[in-house]
Amino acid sequence: MALFAPAARDAALNDGTTEALRSQVAAKWGEAFARLNRAEPGIQGLMEFSQAWGMAKEYLRPRDIMNPADVRPDYNISLIRHAFDLVGQSRRLPVLLEGLIEQTRQAFPLVERTIHYHLQVYEATEPRDPREIARLVQALRRWYDAWLPWSELGVTICGTFTLHFHTLLFAALPPSFITGFKHLCACTLPNIHADSTVPGSADNAALDNADPTHFAFRIWDTFDALGMLDRYETVIASVGYEYIERVMRATCAGVWGKAVMPELRRWVAVRVKPWLRSVYAKDIEDDQAAMTAIQTVSSRFDFHVAKTLCDLRISELFDIIIDYPDSAPCLEDIKECLVRVDGRASLVQALRKANRKRLLHPGADTRLILQQYVLTIKCLRAIDPQGVLLFKVADPIRRYLRERPDTIRCIVANLVGGSGDSEDDILGETEPPAPLHQPELEDYTDPNWEPEPLDAGPDFRANRPADVISTLVSIYDSRDLFVKELQVLLAQRLLKGGGDAPEKERRNVEILKIRFGDAALQVCEVMLKDMGDSRRTDVHVQGQENLGVLHPTIISRHFWPAVEGAEFKLPGQFERLQSSYAKQYTLFKPDKKLRWLPHLGTVSLELELEDRTVRVQVPPLEAAFIELFSEQDTWTVPALIERLGKITRAAALKALLTWVNHGVIKETEEDTYVLLERAESEGGQGDARKLQAKQRLVEQEAGAGGGQEEGREEERRREEGRREMDVYWKFIQGMLTNLPNLPLERIHAMLGFVDTYNLTTEQLAGLLDAARREGLVDVKEGLWKLVIK
Repeated sequence: MALFAPAARDAALNDGTTEALRSQVAAKWGEAFARLNRAEPGIQGLMEFSQAWGMAKEYLRPRDIMNPADVRPDYNISLIRHAFDLVGQSRRLPVLLEGLIEQTRQAFPLVERTIHYHLQVYEATEPRDPREIARLVQALRRWYDAWLPWSELGVTICGTFTLHFHTLLFAALPPSFITGFKHLCACTLPNIHADSTVPGSADNAALDNADPTHFAFRIWDTFDALGMLDRYETVIASVGYEYIERVMRATCAGVWGKAVMPELRRWVAVRVKPWLRSVYAKDIEDDQAAMTAIQTVSSRFDFHVAKTLCDLRISELFDIIIDYPDSAPCLEDIKECLVRVDGRASLVQALRKANRKRLLHPGADTRLILQQYVLTIKCLRAIDPQGVLLFKVADPIRRYLRERPDTIRCIVANLVGGSGDSEDDILGETEPPAPLHQPELEDYTDPNWEPEPLDAGPDFRANRPADVISTLVSIYDSRDLFVKELQVLLAQRLLKGGGDAPEKERRNVEILKIRFGDAALQVCEVMLKDMGDSRRTDVHVQGQENLGVLHPTIISRHFWPAVEGAEFKLPGQFERLQSSYAKQYTLFKPDKKLRWLPHLGTVSLELELEDRTVRVQVPPLEAAFIELFSEQDTWTVPALIERLGKITRAAALKALLTWVNHGVIKETEEDTYVLLERAESEGGQGDARKLQAKQRLVEQEAGAGGGQEEGREEERRREEGRREMDVYWKFIQGMLTNLPNLPLERIHAMLGFVDTYNLTTEQLAGLLDAARREGLVDVKEGLWKLVIK
């Protein structure tokens, strides 16, 4: 620094200034001189300060460590400390530190050249080598250590230098350094493939993996000295998060047969927490104190484990549901994760999206949709017993199933015990029969009443159906639809099942009584009773006149569902057998008369031809055709149809195809068939293929015409439904305005007060369903309400 003598001071003041200003300057000058001279004689103190100032400034000057000539000499620490103390006593330390900051800024291009060199080498290598970033960090640490003042000089000096060195360093590091730094941090983690403690490994107790990069320096200490731990804390955390995600994707994806969360916790304790300790508690020797120090960051990593597993399982949930019950253990993981992670909305959104893409489309069979729906019910109840998730996920499935025409038939087929094939069982397991759950209004006076969950929607009802069957039946607002379908299905099974069918079905009916009640199954009881009465009647008729080859099933016309089918007249011996049987039946029951249904049942035939005997069991129509060939050898298709009566050409060709396949008849000309008394060795297969193609063509033509007729019939029914709806809609609208959320039975009972009302519950359900499709009303859990627009 420059020193001024008193003469120079006087010259500085003799420039025309006022006396007051000269006095003030003189006072300040004297104060400063006294502070620097420290009451030493003459200017001895000032000379000592000047020497201390020069020594301190030279000591703090940043050196070029790449220049061997520019090396900090071996100072005597006591002299350096004395020099800094003298500067501090003179209150010139702030000025000295300002000089240190400026000198560091001017010398920092030396550090920048080092940064640019190592990053260019890193970016030029392929694949990128994190060891180059390690060399850069080591080089930065050498610059930092070379310029860092001794810690004995005090926190102020060292802290000022460190702060400004870090500031200049982070300003000089380009964005590409973050990528390399992250790569380097990732190398400090255990190798996934070599780690024997990851979930699913055979040995979860091994701890044999040292620092995988084998760096020759303490990397986390270096990061800490350079301020990178604080600066890049989120980057370091993201390295750990991504490592956890990679491990879990590699080891937990598709593993549904066991709960993996306990193994993940053990793995985190063995692998991840020691890594966290090396980062955040590297200087703490005591294990308990170290674990306490990293408790906060460790809890964040535990949360990320739960979040990652939750996201993984949500993405797999559709397939997990398909794999149920084998995948039941992983549902406990999902349930536990949802307690910690707010993933309920994501689960609903992801599962609804997967259902729309993979399930709710025309290509999916109704039975498969119902089966997936049942599995969804079971899985989501295991995850969320309160039922909010199920309520939100199931709504699109229920609406889609309600639009499918064969949904009721599939459900009813499983209620009465399908065909015995496990693929037809949508329930997946046998549930104990129980009465169907009735949706009820909430009783707020119940002492055990609990409020709805926070994420429940406005239409959620906590008292939902408790069992799977009740849930399936509740897809529709009326049980009458199911009862009617039960009657139709039972009738078909009884008529096709043979002599032991009644006994097999009686147990099913008893189970259905438990679910639907005795009153709903009265018609089914009548059908079972008819089967028993039919056997007794047949025994009586056979006793009066031996007609052993004919054993009809006699049913009550008023109680059995309407049986649709072709009506034709059986010829020859079949007609004579029917006439004899009907005569004996009339004698036995004079007040009743038989009406034959010739398209039902089977006929066992034995055809005796010249060179062979053919034994077959065929439907009555096929038997009628071959009976006509016993009258004459050659028939045309129109003649056969005219002889039998009300049958279609497609049905006739199908019946003829049966006998062509058996080699009994063949087509000689177009629509002309002849009986083969002697078998032909060739040509039968060609005739069969030709006749089959003709049959398909006729069926397609009939289908096109029938489709137009069905379309006209459907339009007529819709028009009638609209007229009926207009008559009763005003009454229904008034009810639902004053009393929202009414069940179908209540609406039906209240409409009974209208003089012109003559609809059944089933017909009313159809009208309300039509109004629902038009957007006028909506139904939830069997309760109807108006749609407010």
